[in-house]
Amino acid sequence: MGLKIDTHDYETKRRNVEKFLDGGDKVKVIIRFRGREQSRPERGVKLLGRMAEDVSEYGFVESHPRQDGRNMVMVFGPHKKKAQAMAEARKRKTDAEKAAARQKDSSSDSAADADTGSAS
Repeated sequence: MGLKIDTHDYETKRRNVEKFLDGGDKVKVIIRFRGREQSRPERGVKLLGRMAEDVSEYGFVESHPRQDGRNMVMVFGPHKKKAQAMAEARKRKTDAEKAAARQKDSSSDSAADADTGSAS
């Protein structure tokens, strides 16, 4: 992302970081400095600190901000392991499928009741 990122764009990046961390993946956030922005690395540290604060419930700072040429890099690690996150996702999916099947059965039962009720 750029140093002069808009609020909406930042929120989109933040949601993506949260999604990846929630899935058990590591995330590398890179800020590109352009032109005279390179003379103000403290603004990049401030932006990455804000990101770290916003996603703290999903992950932790694995690598603190460091300048790498024209880029500033920071790595976030997830709180839960990949296998644990995948197991939780699988469980949510099966629970949702069971709920959908129950809802379909109940709607077909009520449709069958309506059909028998009109035939009498």
